[in-house]
Amino acid sequence: VQLVESGGGLVQPGGSLRLSCLTSGFPDDDYVIGWFRQAPGKEREGVSCIAVSDDSTYQSDSVAGRFTISSDRAKNTVYLQMNNLKPEDTAVYYCAADGPKNVCTITAWHYRHWGRGTQVSVSS
Repeated sequence: VQLVESGGGLVQPGGSLRLSCLTSGFPDDDYVIGWFRQAPGKEREGVSCIAVSDDSTYQSDSVAGRFTISSDRAKNTVYLQMNNLKPEDTAVYYCAADGPKNVCTITAWHYRHWGRGTQVSVSS
């Protein structure tokens, strides 16, 4: 299984970014994807997750109403749309995968496969 994140960058407060997580290696859609982030000096934090088989999702209170996770099965890609970004959203964002599984969580140790991360910086 391989995961490749993209879409990070520098954005002003209130701006938007869309992160992508391209997956390969799963034999079918029975897997879950989680987005996590880690800011300097802080522990890794679960942000949002999706079960690709039925598009059920979960997200943390810290991003509810601002971030949306979605999947495009045809492209083997999961997206994290991030709106109204705040300086405290600055972190390296990682996508992670596990399967076979059809219920997602935002607990890091539930995931066996990880991407290398993409930097998101929110600053004026």
